[in-house]
Amino acid sequence: MRKIIHCDCDCFYAAVETRDDPSLAGKPLAVGGRAETRGVIATCNYEARAFGVHSAMSTARALRLCPRLILLPPDFRRYREASQRILAIYRDYTPLVEPLSLDEAYLDVTGVEHCQGSATRMAEAIRARIRAEVRITASAGIAPNKFLAKVASDWNKPDGQFVIRPKDVDAFVAALPVGKIFGVGKVTEARLRKHGVHTCGDLRAWDEARLFREFGSFGAMLHRLCRGIDERPVRPDRIRKSLSVETTYARDLPDLPACHAELPALIGEFRRRFARLSKPRPVRQATVKVKFADFVQTTAECVCAAPGEAVWRALLDEAWARREKAVRLLGVGVRFADADADEAPKDEQPDLFG
Repeated sequence: MRKIIHCDCDCFYAAVETRDDPSLAGKPLAVGGRAETRGVIATCNYEARAFGVHSAMSTARALRLCPRLILLPPDFRRYREASQRILAIYRDYTPLVEPLSLDEAYLDVTGVEHCQGSATRMAEAIRARIRAEVRITASAGIAPNKFLAKVASDWNKPDGQFVIRPKDVDAFVAALPVGKIFGVGKVTEARLRKHGVHTCGDLRAWDEARLFREFGSFGAMLHRLCRGIDERPVRPDRIRKSLSVETTYARDLPDLPACHAELPALIGEFRRRFARLSKPRPVRQATVKVKFADFVQTTAECVCAAPGEAVWRALLDEAWARREKAVRLLGVGVRFADADADEAPKDEQPDLFG
């Protein structure tokens, strides 16, 4: 039986900004891209959330909801510095730390002797050190697996923690809304609701064959997660599965030739990032992402070990032909070979900073 902690800092970017400028405390604050460049909110504090502002919202809409919103550009140098200090705290408790982003990570503390072996006390101690040493707050979830620990870390935000004990897993998960399952986005949740499935308990009535018919390979994962089963280990050396670059344009690209004209710059930036990888891995697929002016998004991909401009151009043609509308965002990238098959798919996120 594992003991997993999921730690997640509260409004991380906004918290760092307020830490470094205390005059921002108590005021609605967001970090993100500018409205005139079609930027998106990366994070915001709870004062801004009271107005309906949230991450991944367009900055223009956020400013309409909260005209007094203080908008700051991101400063990743300071965010990385804070992240490194937080990671060092985690590693004082266990070497099994799997970062998910700058501000969250899984910790496997099974068999760790700190705090008399209590994962709950370790989470409390870690959060206290983050508060004292980094001067921001973090929330934590403690559970027997990664799925439940991540759910739990969101239960008592901000600056809180929640424990799901092994004996409580079955009842807790049965009552959990299906939208809390990672990989279940708005579209999948709506499909399930049409079938009368609102909770994980409802979903347990579907056998694995039916889930596979409805959702493909993701159905097998749904079958496990709605029962609270997640056997994924915490992996300190988590492998990168993909690499991509994308740009949101200040003005829509009106047609396919305009999209073609922007492609070389994207490919050039992708190649620069690829060259900086410390351990490049074999490429399995090339991808092109297109977001149209009406915010509908599509991705075209093909099997290709060494994509060049001609491959990405053909994928762009394929993706654009699905709607043949003006384009606000283009992206190019690759998926690497031997990507782990046991991770849930992530919901698509808008380009944060334009």
